[in-house]
Amino acid sequence: MSAPLRVLVCDDQDLIRTGFATIVDAQPDMEVVGTCGDGRAAVGLARRLHPDVVVMDVRMPVLDGIAATRELAGPDVADPVKVLVVTTFNLDEYVYEALRAGASGFLLKDAPGDQLLEGIRTVASGAALLAPEVTRRLVGRYASRISPPAGAGDGGVLTPREVEVLRLVARGLSNAEIATELVISHETVKTHVSRVLTKLDLRDRVQAVVHAYRTGLAG
Repeated sequence: MSAPLRVLVCDDQDLIRTGFATIVDAQPDMEVVGTCGDGRAAVGLARRLHPDVVVMDVRMPVLDGIAATRELAGPDVADPVKVLVVTTFNLDEYVYEALRAGASGFLLKDAPGDQLLEGIRTVASGAALLAPEVTRRLVGRYASRISPPAGAGDGGVLTPREVEVLRLVARGLSNAEIATELVISHETVKTHVSRVLTKLDLRDRVQAVVHAYRTGLAG
C-alpha cells in the first residue's frame, strides 16, 4: 500500500477547520498532519511538515490565504507545495488571484464532502481542479494578465499530437475525455500530458491551460 496523502488544513473558523479535518482523517488514503487558523501559521507548518496538499482558506488573519499560497507555491518558490484553495466566495477575482499565486485548485466551501476529498486527490496527483466552464471563462479572461512561467517554451517544441492534447486540456477536458476524443488509451493521454508539461517547463495542468491561452495554442 502507498503512504496516505498528508494534508494540512488551514481555516480561521474552528468549526470548518475541524469539520474538514474530520472528513479527511476518516479516509484510509489520507491523514491530517496539522491544522491552523491563519496564513502565517500555514506557511510555517507547511514548510516544517511538508504536506502533500494544503487546504487553504482565502480570508484569514495575519496573512490571507492568497499571500500564504504565493509564499508556498508561487513562481519563485524552488520546491512548491500543492495548494487547494477552498472559500465561501465564488468571485472570479479570488479564483484568478489564487491561480496566479500558484494554487493547483479551487473549491467552494459549500461543495459536498466527497468533492473536497476528490479535490485533494486530484491536486495531489498533479492535475488541476477547475470545472471546464470555469477554466474557459476565467483563464480566457485573465490569460493576458498572467505571466508565463520562466523558461516556458512555445508550441514549436511540441509534436502535433501533443499540441492536440494541450488544446483539449485548455478546453477543460479530463484525461478520460481526451482519450475518447482522440481515440487513444488513457495511459497514452497521461504520457502526452506529462511530456507537454516537461517540454514547456510547466508545473501542472493549470499552468498548461494558461500557457495555451497566452500562446494562442488554445485554438
